[in-house]
Amino acid sequence: MASLPTSPSVVSPKTLAGLGFENLVRLKLAVGKRTSSRRQSTSSAALCTSRDGFVVVEDDIQALLQILPKDLQESLHNEPRRNQLLEVVLDLGRRPEARFIGEAGGLYLRDTEISLTELEEAQNFVGEFGGDNRAGIEGTLHRISAIRSRKGLIVGLTCRVGRAVSGHVDMFRDLLQYRESILFLGRPGVGKTTVMREIARVLADELHRRVVIVDTGNEIGGDGDVPHAAIGGARRMQVPQPSMQHRVMVEAVENHMPEVVIVDEIGTEAEALACRSIAERGVMLIGTAHGEHMANIIKNRTLSNLVGGIETVTLGDDEARARRSQKSILERKAPPTFPFLIEMRERNYWVTHRTERSVDLLLQGKKPLVEVRKRDSKFKVVIERWATYDGDGI
Repeated sequence: MASLPTSPSVVSPKTLAGLGFENLVRLKLAVGKRTSSRRQSTSSAALCTSRDGFVVVEDDIQALLQILPKDLQESLHNEPRRNQLLEVVLDLGRRPEARFIGEAGGLYLRDTEISLTELEEAQNFVGEFGGDNRAGIEGTLHRISAIRSRKGLIVGLTCRVGRAVSGHVDMFRDLLQYRESILFLGRPGVGKTTVMREIARVLADELHRRVVIVDTGNEIGGDGDVPHAAIGGARRMQVPQPSMQHRVMVEAVENHMPEVVIVDEIGTEAEALACRSIAERGVMLIGTAHGEHMANIIKNRTLSNLVGGIETVTLGDDEARARRSQKSILERKAPPTFPFLIEMRERNYWVTHRTERSVDLLLQGKKPLVEVRKRDSKFKVVIERWATYDGDGI
C-alpha cells in the first residue's frame, strides 16, 4: 500500500496521481483531522484540482461561509464554481457579490441589499479587527477586510478565500539552489502570498533550511497562535501592528538565527532598509511588493533601494561623448538587496530578472534579456531563456 505524504496539507500533482482512490480518502481525512484539532468549527477540507493545474488540498471554505447570511451560504454551497471562488463582497446598501478566479466581473448572490444587522452579525463571528482593518478565522487561511465610515462604523466586508495550493514552486525551484534573495512583484490577487506559503514549506521541509516568516496580517500562516500546516516546519513571527513590521524583521534575524526570512508586502522605506540590513548579514530573503513591472520599483523612491537605489551622476564632456548620452544620467547606487526579481504577470506567466543587469540596462534605455516562465497545455513548466524584455522602460 502506498504511504501517505508526511505533510498532507500540500500535495504535488505527481504525488496525488500515484496515491490511488483509497489513499486519497485517507489523505483527505488526515487533512480534516489536523485542521479540526486546532479549530472548534466543523469546516471541511477540500481536495481537488484547479483549472490551472495546481492541486488545492485544503480550503476550509465552509468556515468562511459561516460568517455570511444563511441565504448566501446556501447559494454558494450550490454554486458549481465554488472551487474557483476568490472573494465575497458585502457592502451596506448594495447587493452581495461573489468573485471568481480568472473571471471578469462578479455574480450577485441575491436581489436584496446587505443590511447593517447582517454586517454586525458577520463582525461578531469574526471578532476584533486589527489596526490594518484585517481579521481572520482561526486555523484557516481566509482573510476578512473591513471598510469603515468616517465614524469608524464597518460598512463593508471583503471576505477573501485562502487556500493551501501546491505547484507554484515548480516555476522557480531551480533558483532556490543559488541561495540568493528573491523579490516577487505582482498586482493584488495574482497569487504572491500563496507562493510565499509554499516556498516556506519547501525550504523548511524539503531543503531543511531554518525559515522564519514575518507574518504581518497573518495571511501566510493563517489566523491564530498555531500556524497553518501549509507552511510546513517554517516558524512564524506575528506582528502586533503593521507599522512594526520592519522591527520584527530585524528581531527575527537577531534572536532566532534564520537562514531564510520571508516577508509579505514590503511597502515602506523602513521595511526596505530592514531588508538591506538583513541581506548584508548573509540571510536569504523572500519578499513581495505591489507592482507589475520592474520599472514600478525603480521609479518608487520608497522601494528603489530593493533594487539598488537610483542616483543622478554628472559626466564629463569626454565621457558623455564616449557614451553618446547626456551629461546627467541615472545610475544604480548600490548592489540590489534582491539579486533576483520575478514579475508575476499571471499565475502561470512569470518574467525573471537578474536584478543588477536588468536595472542597469533599463537605466541606459535598453531592453534587458530575461527568462519567461510559463506552463504549457499539460501544465509543464517551460522556460524561455534570453528573451527580450517586453515591460515598460524608465
